Amino acid sequence: MRPNEFKAASEAGDGGYKCPFCPGNESCTPPAVYSLPSADEKSWRLRVVRNKYPALVPGKNIGGRTNGIYDRMDGIGCHEVLIESGRHDLRLEEMRVEDIADVMRTFIIRTREIKKDAGVEYVMIFKNHGMHAGASLSHPHSQIIALPMVPIMVEEEISGAMQYHRAKGSCVFCDIIKEEAGFKKRVVAENDNFMAVEPYASRFSFETWLLPRKHLSHFEDMPEELVSDLASVLKKALSQLYATLPELSYNLIVHTMPVQAPEAAHYHWHIEIMPKLSQVAGFEWGTGFYINTVSPEDAAAMLNDGKKYQL
Repeated sequence: MRPNEFKAASEAGDGGYKCPFCPGNESCTPPAVYSLPSADEKSWRLRVVRNKYPALVPGKNIGGRTNGIYDRMDGIGCHEVLIESGRHDLRLEEMRVEDIADVMRTFIIRTREIKKDAGVEYVMIFKNHGMHAGASLSHPHSQIIALPMVPIMVEEEISGAMQYHRAKGSCVFCDIIKEEAGFKKRVVAENDNFMAVEPYASRFSFETWLLPRKHLSHFEDMPEELVSDLASVLKKALSQLYATLPELSYNLIVHTMPVQAPEAAHYHWHIEIMPKLSQVAGFEWGTGFYINTVSPEDAAAMLNDGKKYQL
């Protein structure tokens, strides 16, 4: 029963829809848990609220229970929405670098606060942009979900990185950065502290990774002096994607170590962006293999030439 702007607009016309994230409609959301004031200090320019329709809710986890042969546990955690701007029609890459940096900084601030709860094992930060990426509201926003367990996909990624570290004696992500810096043909944006690449053997066409050059396993431990550089590379990467792919929908996910785990030599936090250009279908669901029709080298060349493509 959560609001769906795309459905409401098609049924009632744009004039019949009231966005719960726009200034003046604060009564449509729970109270802010964090906010930044607008330039005139009469309103806000960034706001974090509890999700009105949460996937997980605060409470005491009483542990696992059984239903016949099945094990279950309560969905205990928290679910927040970061409203990135007061403007309804301003995409993330259209924002100023300093405003994007505030979004990244807010992710860090909220993660550090949330992980004070020892029952939180993982903090998932993600953004669904566009109807085809699962967004129900177009107002620019991201989500933060605190989980009482480490997601299986995260465990598998960390396990793979650990196996690589044991075999090679180095971090796989650090080695990726060295490889891509030398090869160059998959790089789409970079500065002194970050690199954006079309990863080798990408699962999806135009899949893009943002990697910090300095090894750090936890996103929330990123030094303050690096935040603006991250915002700058993210702005360029998203701008290139949007310029190249009309009506882009995408999922953006921060990959990081579990919040209660110590710093790890084998894992390197990063951001993954997956454009939604095709649907995962029977072959992918049945095998776990992905058919990608655009090589990462071709994708990088297309992003770097600045032309618009219809795929």
